[in-house]
Amino acid sequence: MGKILIVDDEHSILESLEMFLVEKGHTVYTASSGLEGFDKFNKENPDVLILDIRLPDLNGLEVLDRVQGNGCSAKVIMMTAFHDMETTIQAMKRGAYDYIHKPLDADEVERSVNRALRILEADRESPVLKKEKSPRNQEVIIGKSETMRDIFKMIGLLCQNRATVLIQGETGTGKELIARVIHANSPFCDEPFITLDCAAVVENLLESELFGHEAGAFTGATHRKKGKIELAGSGTLFLDEVGELPLGLQGKFLGFLQRREYTRVGGHEPLLSRCRIAAATNRDLSDMVRRGEFREDLFFRLRVVTLQVPSLRERLSDIPELVNHFLHKINTELETDVNKLQTGVIDRLMAHHWKGNVRDLENVLVEAVVRARGRVLLLDEIERTLSMNEPSPSSVLSPASLNGIEKEHIEKTLSQLGWNRTRTAQALGISMPTLRSKIRKYGITPPTDSAFT
Repeated sequence: MGKILIVDDEHSILESLEMFLVEKGHTVYTASSGLEGFDKFNKENPDVLILDIRLPDLNGLEVLDRVQGNGCSAKVIMMTAFHDMETTIQAMKRGAYDYIHKPLDADEVERSVNRALRILEADRESPVLKKEKSPRNQEVIIGKSETMRDIFKMIGLLCQNRATVLIQGETGTGKELIARVIHANSPFCDEPFITLDCAAVVENLLESELFGHEAGAFTGATHRKKGKIELAGSGTLFLDEVGELPLGLQGKFLGFLQRREYTRVGGHEPLLSRCRIAAATNRDLSDMVRRGEFREDLFFRLRVVTLQVPSLRERLSDIPELVNHFLHKINTELETDVNKLQTGVIDRLMAHHWKGNVRDLENVLVEAVVRARGRVLLLDEIERTLSMNEPSPSSVLSPASLNGIEKEHIEKTLSQLGWNRTRTAQALGISMPTLRSKIRKYGITPPTDSAFT
């Protein structure tokens, strides 16, 4: 039970709220004006302040500013009969814990008060998270599990040379971060680190993005443009989603890897490059080779050194340290001060099936911090955030769902066009990377007597 101060100039509300909350076992104080409420707040030091917006002397928002200015830990619940958006936003922006509308609903008031008291109790009981010894830069990999220690050892070896590296792992495991850490610890760390997402560029522009082009090389090429290889110079070129590299371009890229020589599109002058190639994929390239979707010789050239990044599910013991790191990072970026975890939060996070891996964990923590109404992350708030991010049964593929209809339409178009993806993409009015992404998403495969072309 807690100490509650109610400030409202409507005596009927004061009386009814006082009776209701006293009956629930709370100690209740009342005031009928802003100045009286502020005096009682300083005198009684309540846990919860229920404050009306419209008061005869001070505006409720002014009272809120005054109590916040005193550095109080009390939770302030604003209430008003006016349902305007601006006041609600202002109240929450100035630090109110909750905002409820008149006529008051007893259940809503009780829920809000009880939750405020639970937050205060959790805040008192939860220790402050251990501070990081020194501010970490963004390019740090967190983990003490055996699999991550092996990754760190390999990064240490790779930092000493320019060997091509293939980084494999599920989406969200931190493949680009690993490439950046390798580059940042190499002797050529002052040289550029250039990224090319092969899935994000339209197929017919990929060659130009990679090798550059001369003026007049194709329609719209009004001037010479450097490609990613040239921009990387003596640094690192990170090729994300390398499995999306079109077959036609794979041969030209293989030639570059073999000779370290290339020409811009429309050009004749051979150019040399010393950049390290770090390629990443969440696809099984060996399986793509078997299905004829990826050149075997390029696969061998890329996997000079292969790093297999574990999923978060395979290194759950790293979650406590990851949570600590992300909360410090999020607090810095959002200028928040959430530095406590209610008992049970870590266990719940470790029990979750992290399909989206480390990136998913960080996103869940960002949302939980934004929703937090104090310095502590509550277990039920984490549970709510995790539940909201779970796909609902209705969103799972079904014959009647939008995804189901899209899958059926793509399959039908592919079949009608002889499983030719280029013609299918043109017929559907989408890019090849988008079509390939949807084929993977829906697990579309040709019949046994056919194959993608």
